[in-house]
Amino acid sequence: MPAQTEPEHAPQIDTAALRRWMDERKLPGSGEALSARFISGGASNEIFELTRGEVKLALRKPPAQVPKGRNDIMLREYRVIEALNGTNVPHPEGIAVCDDTSVLGACFYIMGHIDGWTPMGELPSPFRESPELRRDMAFELVEGIARLARVDWRAAGLEGFGKPDGFLERQVNRWLAHLERVKFRDIPGLAEAAAWLRTHTPRSFTPGIIHGDYQFANVMFHHGDQARLAALVDWEMATVGDPLLDLAWILMTWPDPDEDRSSGYVDFTGMPSREELMDYYARRTGLPLDAMDYYIVLARFKMACVLEAGYARYVQGGADNPKMALFGDVVLDMAARAAELSERSDLASTV
Repeated sequence: MPAQTEPEHAPQIDTAALRRWMDERKLPGSGEALSARFISGGASNEIFELTRGEVKLALRKPPAQVPKGRNDIMLREYRVIEALNGTNVPHPEGIAVCDDTSVLGACFYIMGHIDGWTPMGELPSPFRESPELRRDMAFELVEGIARLARVDWRAAGLEGFGKPDGFLERQVNRWLAHLERVKFRDIPGLAEAAAWLRTHTPRSFTPGIIHGDYQFANVMFHHGDQARLAALVDWEMATVGDPLLDLAWILMTWPDPDEDRSSGYVDFTGMPSREELMDYYARRTGLPLDAMDYYIVLARFKMACVLEAGYARYVQGGADNPKMALFGDVVLDMAARAAELSERSDLASTV
């Protein structure tokens, strides 16, 4: 996990209770003193670095103000990272999970510690100076989900983890229902994108594990002078469904060649085009990409619905993370871009 200075008033956990729980299960470092350092707090979860003697681990839990359903999501996250143990998908090793909310006030899980860096903000040297290394980073990003798509999810123990039958047909209604529970404003373009998606749903796909929120923000790279993916992280939206949605999640905000490539949260200067990324993914997975317009529209539509739920919680006082205030404009942009692509796409209707 990336090293950070613990901020003032950072969240804390009950290390005495956690130590007892860990020792009862004879987890790594049992019997040693336990220290916990807050690493980061996202819009929906918190991560702590745990140190016990020479052992370093990481703990992931919901924030103190636990959103509805978040405990169940913790248990789902752990199930998928544990299922990936022993595969070639880079991820934090699943070590232990707790479904007893009396220990720390919420469900949580303990995973392997990743010694790496996240490509958020200014990149480390030599990636900052090298367009060639940034190009390699992009292909490594796609490599992560290419490997994930090839995992035999049934053999990994994920039968019943998702419902691949009818997965695509359910998407529009599922995310509109998700949005309806918190709706407080109109979102231009969303209805148009929904109507287009319903008439352009691919008739079949090859099921696989999907991360569900796959982007540079949710991966880590190894330290060093080569682009090597260390871990896919933040599995809260994982399921078994259509793996092409993960690829679309990358492509939906990927800059066009004529756009400013240095102004985003990652410097895209020197990185491949969408077409190059698609070609790499197709060669690594063998999956057909002829309907990618559908998946990119769906990705933008889904992101608008997901982020609007978080933004609504923030506006209505149900969330204490100020980062959620930024979601409002992103929602409007994603909905508009979903509608725009649906209008200009030449993808044939499936109805």
